[in-house]
Amino acid sequence: MNTTNRPKFHVKKGDSVQVISGNHKGATGKVLAVLAKKSQVLIEGVRIIKKHTRKSQDNPNGAIVEREGPLHISNVKLLEKGAAKATK
Repeated sequence: MNTTNRPKFHVKKGDSVQVISGNHKGATGKVLAVLAKKSQVLIEGVRIIKKHTRKSQDNPNGAIVEREGPLHISNVKLLEKGAAKATK
């Protein structure tokens, strides 16, 4: 039997969540990824950051790409599937 010490979180990929604290309080979205080692989540459309990329074959001049940034998992709560309100 495998007894690894991996953390158990209240949200997983694909869940609908609401941000309950911080600069993005009140925002809702779908969880794109859970970063277990850092206890963070990526939420679709929340905390959009600008990432500067190097020159490459895809972007010969480099580019500024917008993508989601991580939020701490304690700052989000799970939304019920049928309801618009969040659960406690």
